[in-house]
Amino acid sequence: MALFGDARSWIANHTYPPDQIAVRFHHQLVLIHLFPNGNGRHARLIADLIATKLGRPAFTWGSANLVNEGEARATYLEAIRAADDGDLQPLLKFARS
Repeated sequence: MALFGDARSWIANHTYPPDQIAVRFHHQLVLIHLFPNGNGRHARLIADLIATKLGRPAFTWGSANLVNEGEARATYLEAIRAADDGDLQPLLKFARS
C-alpha cells in the first residue's frame, strides 16, 4: 500500500511530471512482482491508465510485442535494470518510444 500512498503524494504535490509519476509507479509495481507471470504487462497497463488520468497519452512501450524475445524486450529489460540502479531515464525514454 505504500506505493499507492507515494503515488498519491507525487500527484498531489506535483513532485514529478506526469510521465515520470506513471513510469515510477510502473517500475515499483514490477518490483513488487504480484504474479508468477505478466507483471510487466500489468504494470504497463496501470502506467498507461495513470498517464491518461494525468492528461498524457498512453505510452507506446517501444511499439512492439514485449512478451516475445527480441530487441524491444531486451531494451525494455535493460531499462528496468537501469531503474533498479536509480536511473529512470532509459525507462522514461523507452515508454515513449
